[in-house]
Parts: sequence; C-alpha cells; structure tokens
Amino acid sequence: MSDSPLSPSPYEVLGVPASVTHEELRRAYRRLLRETHPDTGGSASRFQAVQVAWELIGDPEDRARYDRGEGGYSADIADGGADGSGFSATFHATRSQSRGATVRARSYGHPGGQARERYLTLMREWVGRGTDLKDPYEPGLVRSAPREIRLLLAVALAEEATARAVTGLGIGFTIWNDVAVHPRSDAKLDHVVLGPAGLFAIRSADWGGEVKLAKGDIVGPTVDADEEPFHDLLRDTKTFSRQVGVKFTGLIIVVPDDALAVPYDRIERGRLAGALLVRRSLLPQVLRNGANNAGRESVDRAFELRTRLQESIRFV
Repeated sequence: MSDSPLSPSPYEVLGVPASVTHEELRRAYRRLLRETHPDTGGSASRFQAVQVAWELIGDPEDRARYDRGEGGYSADIADGGADGSGFSATFHATRSQSRGATVRARSYGHPGGQARERYLTLMREWVGRGTDLKDPYEPGLVRSAPREIRLLLAVALAEEATARAVTGLGIGFTIWNDVAVHPRSDAKLDHVVLGPAGLFAIRSADWGGEVKLAKGDIVGPTVDADEEPFHDLLRDTKTFSRQVGVKFTGLIIVVPDDALAVPYDRIERGRLAGALLVRRSLLPQVLRNGANNAGRESVDRAFELRTRLQESIRFV
C-alpha cells in the first residue's frame, strides 16, 4: 500500500468499514492473512498490503492517530506541512538550485502547479462555500474527498517528485515543467528534459495501484478502461513538435516505484515503439544513459535545441 492520495485506506484493504470494532478488525485481518498468504495460493503484494494496513490501524492508539489524520504518509510526501502530517510539500525549482554546493540542472516552470491549482479549487467547492478550510491537505480530508479530487493531488505530487529526481542530474540538463502543448490548447507536457542523451517528453503519473504494459499502452486495476496514456503523450508531443520545430528522442511515463513490478518496460512495436514505462528511482539513469541505444547529442546540437526551446516554450 503506497502513500498515494489514491491508495485505498487500511480499512478498505482489510475490507471493513471505519466504524468496525477492534475485535471485528482483528478477525478480518486474520482471515485475510490466511486468504492472501502466498503459500496458500494468495498474492504476495496483497499479503504485504494486508500487513501494512494492520500496522497502521491494528493497535488502538495507532488507529486513533490514523483516524485523526496524524499518520500513514511518508516523510517525503508530508514534508513541508506545519506538523509533517499532510500533503503540503511543493517543489520549488529555484530554491533547490540554491541549496548546497552541487550545481543542479536548469529548471523552469512550476511542476505540479496546474494540478495543485485545480485540486484546491475543486476541494474548496466540494467542502462548500463559506466553510473554513484550514488545511486542504489534511490527510483525513484528502481520504474522504472524491477520487477526481484525489487524482489531481496525486498528479501534483508525482510531478513534483519527478522534478526533484531530475534536477539532481547536473548542469548538462535542462528541464521545463508544465509546458503548454499549443497556445490554443489546454493540453500540457509534464516535463520536457534536454540532456546529452537527447530530448525527452515525460509524463508523471500515479494511479494509486500497480500498472503494466499490455497491448501497446498502460493498463491496471485502477486505470480506466478508456485511458491511453502513451497514445495521449504521443499526440501531445507531435503537436508540440510541429509548433516548436523539434524532434523528441523518446517518450517516458514515470510512476512510483511500487506501481511497477519491473524497473522499466518498453513498448516494442507500432508507432510507440521505444517508449518507456519507468520507475521513478530509475529515471535519472535512463536520462543519463539514453534509451533505445540512441546516439548522444553533440554539444552544438544540444545548445541549439536549448536555445530554440527556451525561446519557444510557454507554460500552462
């Protein structure tokens, strides 16, 4: 069970309502341990999720803290909140570049900015006009919100996490975040990354569950049947390429590490051949080394591309 705003609550994992008694909770936990244990034909990932859920609410004191919204999320997501208990972390590219002696990649735009703005707007509408919304990222509030609202927060967090990973690549890289695809369109590219290995279009995604490649695109229990993430990314990159006059080396969709059973997967055939589905922790390595055995850009070519992009890119 991950820290995504879209992840099921421990009550949902254990298949009980939040009002269940402690004894009923214990019985549900023991039954699911037997049902999900790999030695009895169960799923290892489901077995682990049941154990994590019990760790969060199995002890009455821990359960009370969880119900108050005081626990259950990692420090990486909660960092920046008033008490470290909410989804309030926001990535600031200019701040990250000024910390420490390490020279970071050039970074422009506000990763996750559009998704956070939409999240805050919808959250305030959902809570109701006139309601005093002290902390729109309070975990209990987030868990109770409709999925469409939680999805926006998950997207914002995913984009911010990718931006943090990419800015550490060094001065040879330039990143543009929340890039407008076309002046007359609301579509965007989450990240455009230029480095020695080429020019990459990246989408940061989090569906709150495991995903994989099948039939040329991403599928999973929490991915809508009509979603085609890679096809959408291809369409948007083509529009952007025609507008700006550049060609992308590769397309990448990056997901949380626990959402992908393998480090990365590649589409082998069709128009999307070579596109990569990648764990977030592996993304810096992919961007450093390139993908699909593509040749590395010359210094002059990279400088030319950077100048053209810098002059042409607009942000959403």
